[in-house]
Amino acid sequence: MILEYLLIFWLSIITSLLLIIWFSKLFYKLKILDNPKKYWLKRKPIPYSMWVVFFISFFLISFFTIDYNYKLWLIWIFWFLITIISFIDDRANVSAKIRLVFQIIIWAVIWITSIKIWYISNIFWWIANLETHYIEIFNHTIYLIPLFFTILWYVFVFNALNWTDWIQWNTSWLSIISFFILFLLWIILFNKDNTEALLKNAQFIMWISIILVWIIIPFWWFDVREKILMWDSGTMFLWFMLATLAIIAWWKIATVLVVFWIYSVDAIYVIIKRLLNKKNPLEWDFTHLHHRLLDIWLTKNKVLALVYSLSFLFWLTALFLDKTWKIIVFLIIVVVVIFINKIVEALIIKK
Repeated sequence: MILEYLLIFWLSIITSLLLIIWFSKLFYKLKILDNPKKYWLKRKPIPYSMWVVFFISFFLISFFTIDYNYKLWLIWIFWFLITIISFIDDRANVSAKIRLVFQIIIWAVIWITSIKIWYISNIFWWIANLETHYIEIFNHTIYLIPLFFTILWYVFVFNALNWTDWIQWNTSWLSIISFFILFLLWIILFNKDNTEALLKNAQFIMWISIILVWIIIPFWWFDVREKILMWDSGTMFLWFMLATLAIIAWWKIATVLVVFWIYSVDAIYVIIKRLLNKKNPLEWDFTHLHHRLLDIWLTKNKVLALVYSLSFLFWLTALFLDKTWKIIVFLIIVVVVIFINKIVEALIIKK
């Protein structure tokens, strides 16, 4: 097992590094560069749409190291479709409503192909089975409540975390930690339960998670140095993988939410404010927590330090606290995020 992980480590890092270097040179030649003046940045143009590194690296490594199963095929297919839609959006600036319609269609198809949420459990360990209401279409049973919750999960994750990429290397670092937390979580479960079904699923989740961690790390290094940009297509790929692995990992929805609770609460806060102001809740703007912190003269590094410090605390809860404590911590972060937002709003008005 250790030798296999070492092999994954070297294959993933070397493949990602070589692709980053090669595509960077290619994009400079082809003039596939961003426009920093558009975002009030003073640096020189750098290659963007470097999501192709994720696309090629993950496909190659998973193709040669993971045993074939329908879940892997579905991940490849739907990830490709989502990436293409995001790539078109990068170029054509598709409206939020059209993007949402495409997302709902894809999530519905994902549900039909067996990547779905079947039940919800609460802090009292009571499990609510969602297979209650259904319709029959062409001899195929479609359960309405699981369909609704699966679509809601994907839409929420995509729109909550799509707003993280305004600060460079924020998305890549959050992705590394998120997939690493999933990897550690399943190592813990792997050692607690040795049933055949869990072991098989655990190995699948662990392989994919650790492949993604090693692929993203070289990218993060170049991202920090402001040499490349992943663009929205890369962001969509990373959050699609996180949302999908949370479902495949026996519905570890709450655990994944813990990993990015700050952005989850902030997204809900911003959406409610937009609705109260009669604005499109999914439209991109500068009202998120990190935007507001930048508005009160905090530097990018200070904003990231604050976000990472709070996130690190909640990452630990994902691994070591039970459901009751996770709910308590969630309530704490709700208070913290709202409190910070209110203070920042007051400071912005005063400024």
